[in-house]
Amino acid sequence: MAEIPGMIRPDILDLPQISDRMTFIYLEHCKINRQDSAITVLDDTGITHIPSAVISVLLLGPGTEISHRAMELIGDSGISVCWIGEHGVRYYAGGRALTTSSNLILKQAELVTNQHKHAEVVRRMYAMRFPNEDVSGLTTQQLRGREGSRVRRIYKHFSRQYGIEWNGREYDPDNFSSSDIINQALSAAHACLYGLAHAVICSLGCSPALGFVHVGHERSFVYDIADLYKADVTIPIAFEIAASQTEDLSRSVRLRSRDEFVKIHLLEKMVRDIKHLLNPENYEENKEVMYLWDEKSGTVDYGRQYYQED
Repeated sequence: MAEIPGMIRPDILDLPQISDRMTFIYLEHCKINRQDSAITVLDDTGITHIPSAVISVLLLGPGTEISHRAMELIGDSGISVCWIGEHGVRYYAGGRALTTSSNLILKQAELVTNQHKHAEVVRRMYAMRFPNEDVSGLTTQQLRGREGSRVRRIYKHFSRQYGIEWNGREYDPDNFSSSDIINQALSAAHACLYGLAHAVICSLGCSPALGFVHVGHERSFVYDIADLYKADVTIPIAFEIAASQTEDLSRSVRLRSRDEFVKIHLLEKMVRDIKHLLNPENYEENKEVMYLWDEKSGTVDYGRQYYQED
């Protein structure tokens, strides 16, 4: 039997951790395939080879075609793929966790379904926005109010700094051009941030749907995590690019976001913050773990034959 060409599927422990990878790569109007362990990108300039193991997320814009073999490599390498529409306002994703342990998602599910523990995570999330204040005595309603006031002040601050009129966050997901320049820039910047947050969450083996501040949506946890960084990252970027009067707003925002994500090591920070928020107990990253569930002892070893003598 002839050997199947391409990369041998790697052991999960051999793949680079999510915190060691690049943030994202955006591609459009090209054909994507694979050659051995590299993703190949064919466009008007020729063929570019991208090592698959160093990418966290591929953002695929309009005009992209991708082969089954490329998707096979992407899945084996633990890359999240986001198909995004024009201007980046549509987002679809899929991927494979870079851990074989279910500890984090089990902890996430435990915290989400216990009202008291759920509230503790919400409080930790809001406390990250107010690092120099004691918010432990505030209710969730009071915390939401404080956060709303903080974000309004941030918008007003950058509006004055860059001389851009600010009339509130208004946009139509189905019509990118219907909003003003600053809202277009915010939508494009936030889309990049959502893509990175989604990739990190999936790569750690967590569920994008099990959120704490946001609930009920398939990407609730994505919005929870992304909201931690908007004030410091994507909002300033959006105002900066909107003020530059660039001709290609979406592309300028993407490039500026990518550079800033790398500069501040945002991917690594997301990994640390998610683990801090979920506060897993006895969590060992990339440890091979599997048990059989038992109603009396909790778990028993798998990979062995259990039988009862007649």
